[in-house]
This record gives sequence, C-alpha cells and structure tokens, in this order.
Amino acid sequence: MIMRTLGRSGIEVGAVGLGCWAIGGPFTRTDGERSEPMGWGAVDDAESIRAIHRALDLGVTFFDTANNYGAGHSERILGRALGRRRGDVVIATKFGSIFDEATRTHVDHEELPMTPEAIREACEASLRRLGTDYIDLYLLHNGELDLAEVPAALGALEELVTAGLVRWYGWSTDDPERARAFAAGGHCTAVEHRMSLSFDAPEMLAVCDELELAGVVRSPLNSGVLTGKFTAASSFEPDDGRYGISFAEGVGALRLEQIERVRSRIAGDRRSMAQAAVAWVLSRSERTIPIPGFKNAQQVEELASAAGHAPLTAQEMLAVEEAFRPR
Repeated sequence: MIMRTLGRSGIEVGAVGLGCWAIGGPFTRTDGERSEPMGWGAVDDAESIRAIHRALDLGVTFFDTANNYGAGHSERILGRALGRRRGDVVIATKFGSIFDEATRTHVDHEELPMTPEAIREACEASLRRLGTDYIDLYLLHNGELDLAEVPAALGALEELVTAGLVRWYGWSTDDPERARAFAAGGHCTAVEHRMSLSFDAPEMLAVCDELELAGVVRSPLNSGVLTGKFTAASSFEPDDGRYGISFAEGVGALRLEQIERVRSRIAGDRRSMAQAAVAWVLSRSERTIPIPGFKNAQQVEELASAAGHAPLTAQEMLAVEEAFRPR
C-alpha cells in the first residue's frame, strides 16, 4: 500500500485507513425526550476482528474510532483485534461525547467539559478499552464547540502529550475556521472532515495545505451510498441510523442518478464504485487519508486495494464534478 504522512507529526500511515464506527454495532442517541438509532445495524464481533486482521495483512496501518461508537464497543473490539500488533498501527480515537456504556446510549443534550480533568478521564477510559497505554491521534469530537473554549481544550491536550498518553491531536470538524484555530496547538497534526464525490471540501483542503495538517476524510462513501450497491428499492433495518432513507425519491434518488452518470467513466472494469470513490479522495490532495467504514473482511479487501489503483485522471475528475454539480 502507498503511504501518506499524518500532517506535521511526520508519522507515515497507509494511504487508506479504516473507520470503525460500524463495528461498534447498534446503539442509540437521545435528546432527553426521543431516541433514534446511531449505529449501522447488527454486527458480528468475530467477523469484525477477522476483518481487522485481514486489513493488517493488506498493509492497513491507520484505524479511526471514537469513544462513543457503540458506546465504547468499537474501541474494545479494535483493541482486542490488534492485540500484540498494536505497535504496528496508528490509532485515532475521539473524545467530547457523553454516553452510557450499559444502555449503549449517546446523550446529545450534554457535552464534555473542556477541563483537564474531564478530558484526561475520557482519555484514560479510551486507553482501557483499547488495551493500550498511548493514543497516536486524539481528536475532539464536538464539531461545533465554541471557539472561546479552544484554548482550554488545547491546554488539556498538551498536558496529555506531556504525560505520554497522547502523541498528537486534532479536531473532527467540518468548519475550516475551527480547524485553523486548533492548529495553533503545538501538537495539532490533523483535521478530520467530511468529503466525498458528492461533497467536496476545497476550503478545508486549503487550510490543510497552508497549516501542514493531514485531512482525515470521514464519510468518503457517503454512508455507503457511493458504493453503488443500492437501488430504488433498498431500505435499512430499524437499528440502522440510515433507517427511513429513501432511494426512490428526493436526495436518495438523485444520488443514484449521479452515480450512474459517472460509473462507466471512473469505475467500470478497472475498479468498483467504492474503489473509485476512495481513489477520488486520494486524488484531491496528497494530504488526504480516507477512512471508509467496514463490517467484514470482503469489504476491507475491496477498500484497501483502492490505494493500489492509479489516481483519477483529469478527465475523470471533471466527469465527477459535472455529475455531482448542483443543478
């Protein structure tokens, strides 16, 4: 697998990482009155572990999770799967969420205080679940945190670096201004942000270039839509956060039309739509590190191989732009 540099840290990782939200399994979110699914449906923990082992065999060295994925379950499964090979990989996890492991519930209406005590407690809990004594990349998981609280967060994170619990840190946010503010931290090296064929992020890429940050790209497959596997009749189970999405009308139907417009231009016999979507992210910038999600070893094999494909050509990039341009 080709390698990429994780921002200012100088750490080298495989160009395609893996996002571990899905392997956290079903959990819910609540605003205090209503609850709704937040996971990606049922998972088989044994298959999740097999998939991670297969990823290691294929040269994947970057795994992204969060303390609230599956209300702690994703971190536990990742730690169990890595075992003695933990030193062979780079782990990113996140903090900022309030959740209950026992009930597997994420609490939307509460936020973690940006105090050294609260952030260290969250960090130590993640370390226990992951079965490790350090986190390579620790990401703030509150994308809308008030900028006035950034100095306190950065101070707490620098304390964790000094203590040897965290190597580098960053912010999971789609706001370039917030990414810029966090980059003032001495050990800030990355921003995790949304980007895909259907949602470009040129301003964030510009910030990454200017400030030497890695762009860890979440949702490169747009919740699986860009794999091209869905049809107008596709639906999701009630324990899946995508439950209720329709591909027969509205945005869902539009996405299917857009995918069909570019499938023959960027995929076809050369690569699958999922591989093409990942290749597009890699082609946008040498700083991008896509982290597509997975549930099984077969998906890992398909996604990991995307790094071995040639970048999209200028003509292919133009075809994507034209297909997904707002009309």
